[in-house]
Amino acid sequence: MDNAAAHRARVSDPPPYYEAHVFVCCNRRPEGHKRGSCAARGSEALRDYMKARAKELGLAGVRVNMAGCLDRCEFGPAMVIYPEGIWYKIETTSDIDDILQTHLCQKGRVARLMLTERDVPPAKG
Repeated sequence: MDNAAAHRARVSDPPPYYEAHVFVCCNRRPEGHKRGSCAARGSEALRDYMKARAKELGLAGVRVNMAGCLDRCEFGPAMVIYPEGIWYKIETTSDIDDILQTHLCQKGRVARLMLTERDVPPAKG
Protein backbone atom coordinates (compact mmCIF):
# COMPACT_ATOMS: atom_id res chain seq x y z
CA MET A 1 0.00 0.00 0.00
CA ASP A 2 1.48 3.37 -0.99
CA ASN A 3 1.39 6.40 1.34
CA ALA A 4 -1.63 7.95 -0.37
CA ALA A 5 -3.63 4.72 -0.07
CA ALA A 6 -2.61 4.38 3.59
CA HIS A 7 -3.72 7.96 4.25
CA ARG A 8 -7.10 7.37 2.57
CA ALA A 9 -7.60 4.25 4.69
CA ARG A 10 -6.94 6.22 7.88
CA VAL A 11 -9.21 9.07 6.83
CA SER A 12 -12.11 6.66 6.31
CA ASP A 13 -11.58 4.78 9.59
CA PRO A 14 -14.46 5.18 12.03
CA PRO A 15 -13.82 7.12 15.22
CA PRO A 16 -12.47 5.10 18.15
CA TYR A 17 -15.15 3.38 20.21
CA TYR A 18 -13.30 4.21 23.45
CA GLU A 19 -11.22 7.23 24.33
CA ALA A 20 -8.82 4.88 26.13
CA HIS A 21 -8.64 1.10 26.30
CA VAL A 22 -6.77 -0.34 29.28
CA PHE A 23 -5.54 -3.93 29.26
CA VAL A 24 -4.42 -5.46 32.56
CA CYS A 25 -2.54 -8.75 32.29
CA CYS A 26 -4.30 -11.46 34.27
CA ASN A 27 -2.31 -14.36 32.89
CA ARG A 28 -1.65 -17.16 35.36
CA ARG A 29 1.25 -19.57 34.95
CA PRO A 30 1.93 -22.67 37.05
CA GLU A 31 3.33 -22.01 40.52
CA GLY A 32 7.12 -21.72 40.41
CA HIS A 33 7.33 -20.82 36.70
CA LYS A 34 10.62 -19.02 36.05
CA ARG A 35 8.89 -16.00 34.46
CA GLY A 36 6.22 -15.72 37.12
CA SER A 37 2.79 -14.40 36.24
CA CYS A 38 0.85 -11.21 36.71
CA ALA A 39 -2.16 -13.00 38.24
CA ALA A 40 0.05 -14.60 40.89
CA ARG A 41 1.21 -11.07 41.77
CA GLY A 42 -2.34 -9.79 42.30
CA SER A 43 -3.31 -8.37 38.91
CA GLU A 44 -6.89 -9.68 39.01
CA ALA A 45 -7.74 -7.73 42.16
CA LEU A 46 -5.96 -4.65 40.78
CA ARG A 47 -7.98 -4.90 37.55
CA ASP A 48 -11.21 -5.21 39.52
CA TYR A 49 -10.25 -2.17 41.59
CA MET A 50 -9.37 -0.17 38.47
CA LYS A 51 -12.70 -1.01 36.81
CA ALA A 52 -14.64 0.08 39.89
CA ARG A 53 -12.62 3.30 40.39
CA ALA A 54 -12.89 4.26 36.70
CA LYS A 55 -16.66 3.93 37.00
CA GLU A 56 -16.71 5.94 40.26
CA LEU A 57 -14.69 8.68 38.55
CA GLY A 58 -17.15 8.79 35.65
CA LEU A 59 -14.56 7.84 33.03
CA ALA A 60 -17.24 6.87 30.51
CA GLY A 61 -14.86 6.75 27.53
CA VAL A 62 -12.45 4.38 29.27
CA ARG A 63 -12.69 0.60 29.06
CA VAL A 64 -10.68 -1.55 31.51
CA ASN A 65 -10.25 -5.13 30.33
CA MET A 66 -8.53 -8.28 31.43
CA ALA A 67 -5.81 -9.45 29.06
CA GLY A 68 -4.00 -12.71 28.63
CA CYS A 69 -0.22 -12.70 28.64
CA LEU A 70 1.23 -9.35 27.56
CA ASP A 71 4.74 -10.90 27.55
CA ARG A 72 6.24 -8.62 30.20
CA CYS A 73 5.69 -10.95 33.13
CA GLU A 74 9.05 -10.25 34.74
CA PHE A 75 7.94 -6.67 35.32
CA GLY A 76 4.37 -7.39 36.33
CA PRO A 77 1.70 -6.97 37.14
CA ALA A 78 1.75 -5.23 33.77
CA MET A 79 -0.83 -3.15 31.95
CA VAL A 80 -1.00 -1.11 28.76
CA ILE A 81 -3.18 1.84 27.77
CA TYR A 82 -4.19 2.45 24.16
CA PRO A 83 -4.29 4.34 21.89
CA GLU A 84 -0.98 5.66 23.25
CA GLY A 85 0.55 2.25 23.93
CA ILE A 86 1.90 3.31 27.33
CA TRP A 87 2.92 0.41 29.59
CA TYR A 88 2.86 0.47 33.38
CA LYS A 89 3.86 -1.82 36.24
CA ILE A 90 1.16 -1.81 38.91
CA GLU A 91 1.53 -3.19 42.41
CA THR A 92 -0.92 -1.30 44.62
CA THR A 93 -4.29 0.41 44.52
CA SER A 94 -2.36 3.66 45.01
CA ASP A 95 -0.56 2.93 41.70
CA ILE A 96 -3.97 2.48 40.05
CA ASP A 97 -5.25 5.75 41.54
CA ASP A 98 -2.18 7.60 40.23
CA ILE A 99 -2.66 6.18 36.72
CA LEU A 100 -6.39 6.94 36.67
CA GLN A 101 -5.86 10.53 37.81
CA THR A 102 -2.67 11.40 35.98
CA HIS A 103 -2.90 9.41 32.74
CA LEU A 104 -6.62 9.04 32.13
CA CYS A 105 -8.04 12.19 33.75
CA GLN A 106 -5.19 14.67 33.20
CA LYS A 107 -3.68 13.10 30.05
CA GLY A 108 -0.25 12.98 31.69
CA ARG A 109 2.10 10.11 32.54
CA VAL A 110 3.12 8.39 35.77
CA ALA A 111 6.84 8.15 35.08
CA ARG A 112 7.70 6.14 38.22
CA LEU A 113 5.43 3.29 37.03
CA MET A 114 6.15 3.32 33.30
CA LEU A 115 7.74 0.37 31.57
CA THR A 116 9.97 1.59 28.76
CA GLU A 117 11.78 0.10 25.78
CA ARG A 118 14.57 -0.84 28.21
CA ASP A 119 12.24 -3.17 30.13
CA VAL A 120 12.36 -6.25 27.91
CA PRO A 121 12.02 -9.85 29.01
CA PRO A 122 15.13 -12.03 28.80
CA ALA A 123 15.52 -14.08 25.64
CA LYS A 124 13.49 -17.26 25.65
CA GLY A 125 15.21 -20.55 25.31
